[in-house]
Order: sequence, then C-alpha cells, then structure tokens
Amino acid sequence: MDTGLKAKRFLKRELKLNENIENAMLIKRGNIYALKKPYGVLYKNKNIIRPFKDQTLLEFFSKKSDCSLFMFGSYNKKRPNKLVIGRMHDYHVLYMIESGIENFVSLKDIKNSKCPEETKSMLIFAGDDLDVTEDYRRLKSLLTDFLRGPTVSNICLAGLEYVPHFTALNGKIYFRRYKLLLKKSGSRTPRIELEEMGPSLDLILRRTHQASADLYKLSMKMPKALKLKKKNISHDSFGTTYGRIHMQKQDLKRITEDQEKKSKRIFKKLMEKNNK
Repeated sequence: MDTGLKAKRFLKRELKLNENIENAMLIKRGNIYALKKPYGVLYKNKNIIRPFKDQTLLEFFSKKSDCSLFMFGSYNKKRPNKLVIGRMHDYHVLYMIESGIENFVSLKDIKNSKCPEETKSMLIFAGDDLDVTEDYRRLKSLLTDFLRGPTVSNICLAGLEYVPHFTALNGKIYFRRYKLLLKKSGSRTPRIELEEMGPSLDLILRRTHQASADLYKLSMKMPKALKLKKKNISHDSFGTTYGRIHMQKQDLKRITEDQEKKSKRIFKKLMEKNNK
C-alpha cells in the first residue's frame, strides 16, 4: 500500500478536539431519512440483515459510507415492526438498541407544512425514565445525535421552528415532531403555537447489544489536549476536596519587627492625642 495513503487514513482516524457531525446510515427507513438529510445515507437493501447475530454487513456499509450512526427497520412474525438504532466506533458496532414501533404515522399522512433541511432543532426530552437506566441514557444519546444537526456559533431565533419531542412514560417513549409557529399577541413577545408535522411513533425497548469492554474503553479515549491535569488536589473518603497552595518562603522575623514598629507608632500617636 502507498505510504501516503496510509498517512491520510491515520490522520483521518486520529482523535479530534471538535468532532464533526455524525453521518447516519439508514436501511429501509425512508421517513427517518427525510429528517436526517443531508447527513444521512439511505440503503434500500433487500437482503436479510440480522444485526444481533451478525454485524458484518452493517460494518461493511458503515465503512463504505463513512457513517458512525445507523438505523435499521424490518418486520417479521417473531419481532414485528422492529427498529434498531446503533453507534459505530472505527467501523465496528459499539452498541445498539432494538425497539418495537407502535402507532406509526408517516410524514405523508400529516398534510401540514414542513421545515426546510438543516433547520436547527430544539430537542425536548420529558420523563424521568430517560435517566434511570443505562439503556435509556444511551437511547437518549443516540436520538440526540440523530436529530441535533451541525454545531454553530450563532443562530437566528426566528429560525428555531423545529421541535422534536420525546416523552418517556410507562415503559414507552412517545416521539412527536412539531413546527413552531409565531403568532401575534398584541405585545412584543409573540404567542407560540405547535403544529404537528410528523412522523410520530411510540417506541418500546426490547433488547440491547454492547461491544467488548476493550472496544468500549477505546471509544472513550480523549485527546491529550482535553485532559486537564489537576495538580495539588486531593479528596478524602467523604468526597471533600483539598487543595495545596505553594508560596514563596517568607522572613517571619522581619514580619514580626515590622508589626512591632507599626504598633509603637500607633501607641505614640494615641499618647500624644491624650496629652492634648
């Protein structure tokens, strides 16, 4: 292999201080692809893919399209209306979560106006269940990366019109997608209304898969520039933080002499005042 090509691959895979937006690979999920444009790749693969038994085909497509996220939908009698969402690391499956879909309403079924591509979203997660277990926290992280869009330094408030809403309640996650409308209110602050624009669905967690501990540890590795060394800081068994401060050596004898001279001057002034 050419040495220059090896160097390019190494530079591409080295750790970054600011990660790029994660591209997503979607297999048989046309409605979700419409939400991920232009950072998604759609595969209408007719082959039978069983990601929980064999990840070879998923990893092949991930490397081919340079995607770190994937979403796969399928239907069979044993597991109907299946939706698998997962994350890749170095083109290997890091973890994935399978959910069942209920009460699905597609984009075409809701005739309201839609938001243009690359519109910044205001993600809303409601419900304590999303932070209770590790599976729910990972699913929340996946959904955030799927829908958050690129990172920008400035944003126009009038452009915040896309609201994906997730509610976790009674073992289900309810996904609704709204368009924010600004209405006249008779004052400077407009009245806000939400108009559903689809798609909408209910998710029920079924099973999960996690890669080996070595791969997971490797994925958590941080660049050296982000590792801030905290010197002279320690903690006790109760969690109390202690800090050590280094100061220059002081001449305590001189400090004592200065204090004595100052005290004598103050005493002399008081005596002169009393004599008057």
